Amino acid sequence: MAMRSQIYQYLATADSTSQASIFVGGLGNNITKPAETTATQFVVIEQVASTPSTPITLMSSSLGVFSQIRINTTDYFLNPDNRPNDGVPGTASPYPRSVQFQPSFNLYPDVYVLPGQVWDVLIKVTAGGTNASNGRPEAFVKYTLYDGPDALIANKLLELGISVSPANVDWYKRSLISAQSAPPAPAMD
Repeated sequence: MAMRSQIYQYLATADSTSQASIFVGGLGNNITKPAETTATQFVVIEQVASTPSTPITLMSSSLGVFSQIRINTTDYFLNPDNRPNDGVPGTASPYPRSVQFQPSFNLYPDVYVLPGQVWDVLIKVTAGGTNASNGRPEAFVKYTLYDGPDALIANKLLELGISVSPANVDWYKRSLISAQSAPPAPAMD
């Protein structure tokens, strides 16, 4: 079918100190169905970001908002001892970006969500994790959805050890077309 680059912006309507889904967590602008891939879909998560913390002063402690990617029941960001943690702090991957807050974290390599998997982005708000402009935590996720034949090509690229991107999917399509249209090799006598 197609490749679609998509973004999802989350704005919390209430504070919570427990992890909450930005898609179906019930604390902000949510959708009604969890993010999942069908048998003919492949998702590449390219970026996650959340509200950066305000500067720590002598009068306040500010830890901020953390973003965590979860695929099925497995959290993506782990401590060195393999236990889950809160995720990437908004100060390292801020949303919205500003002159004061530039990213120091890049989600590389991209995170692949295979066909049939359920995925989510969770945020955890700790003391001081609000945006100065509106007082509410925000989060952002950018991903590319590959559907139909493009998902099959994405799976093939993954098998070949080639990173999945729109440019690489298009390259693979061109390779298939040129292989089909090439003249047959002459027979050797």
